Amino acid sequence: MSKQLNEEVQKLFSGFSKLNKKERYQKLVEMGALDSSDVEYLQKKEPVSFDLAEKFIENVIGYFHMPMGVVTNFIIDEKPYVIPMAVEETSIIAAASKTAKWVKENGYIKTEVIGQEIIGQIQIPKVKNYEFLSAKLAENKQNLIDQANVEVAAGLVRRGGGVTDIKLRPIERPDGGMMAVIHVMANTCEAMGANIINQVTEFLKPIIQQMTGEELGMCILSNLVDTKVTRATVVLKNINTELGKSIEEGSLFSQIDPYRAATNNKGVLNGIDPILIATGNDWRAVEAGIHAYASRTGQYTSITKWTYNEDTSELTGVFEAPIVVGTVGGVTKLHPTAQLSLKMMGIESSNELSQVCAAVGLVQNLGAIKALTTVGIIEGHMKLHIQNLTLGAGAEEREIPIVQKKLEEILKLKKRISLSHAIEVLKELRSSHKVTTQHNEVR
Repeated sequence: MSKQLNEEVQKLFSGFSKLNKKERYQKLVEMGALDSSDVEYLQKKEPVSFDLAEKFIENVIGYFHMPMGVVTNFIIDEKPYVIPMAVEETSIIAAASKTAKWVKENGYIKTEVIGQEIIGQIQIPKVKNYEFLSAKLAENKQNLIDQANVEVAAGLVRRGGGVTDIKLRPIERPDGGMMAVIHVMANTCEAMGANIINQVTEFLKPIIQQMTGEELGMCILSNLVDTKVTRATVVLKNINTELGKSIEEGSLFSQIDPYRAATNNKGVLNGIDPILIATGNDWRAVEAGIHAYASRTGQYTSITKWTYNEDTSELTGVFEAPIVVGTVGGVTKLHPTAQLSLKMMGIESSNELSQVCAAVGLVQNLGAIKALTTVGIIEGHMKLHIQNLTLGAGAEEREIPIVQKKLEEILKLKKRISLSHAIEVLKELRSSHKVTTQHNEVR
């Protein structure tokens, strides 16, 4: 990464977290991430109409509003990003921004997408003759692909995608029989592709059934898309040996212990899910794919790996998992906030969006492991959580800064804080105020 680019991004993001709402909008407009109409939209009391919700789901009664913020300091593949996150958990945005700054100043992030095809499945519950089935599919494979592309996936073909392959997998049944699954492979271009691949499999089902004489079952996409994997790599230079080895050991823990791996991967998804939500993508599908990919060897493991090279003093982290997303179709296309989020990032393709998600997830993971192996997770997280505790205790506007200051003192002393502390502090504050008021009245 060039020194000039680093300095330019530093100038853009300098002091962003200390700005008020109006100043943040102004800064984002100066960056080119937003324009005046975007700011006007974000400031509306009810930015999205009730009628739009009716188009998304059934039995609509309103919206659940999620806070949306921006992560700063990210330079991915030498491109600076302003990244929106829709999330409710304290410290995620702060931790990602802080760790991204560390990476920006000491290394770089590079990403890539390996493969392009998603998978649709056609089940054959109880195979009668596997050899005949296999032979018939091999003999007619190209014809089946051509029919699907003409009748169902013509739009994808026009955009450079479409059905590309058909494969057969045998699966042993617990009753001693055999199940088989036909995998229909397709390049869905900028769409996530769930609807189109489901339509393709449904279209092919009766044709294959008649052709083979087999009784076919379910037709559905798979969220374990190991044929299209996103990889992000973070490299940091001149890292202290003690810190580098500690992060490597923390990473090893998550690679060999599934109990730690589950929490490690949840931390990675802390960085990924909020971007998916902000852009109207199916975060549940991505999570399912990532967790399945983490279990592909037979043991659930980490989707990230950090290693330290003592000879070069370099710390290297790698994220690898399927992140199948879309930039067209569905909520992504219809929801104005999703469109605004894509615009803020300057996203030009679904692959680029998946690469940004992978990069943020990996950096989020780095921040968590660094905290766990140094100061611990509580200090940073709880310091940011103090405001929530203050509000939860019922503090009024004028009481908030006083309660927060006292809670910070308790956290520093006891290394922990809870809602009961906040309630007690507020109780003492009000009691003290009552005594002072009564004393003044007597005077």
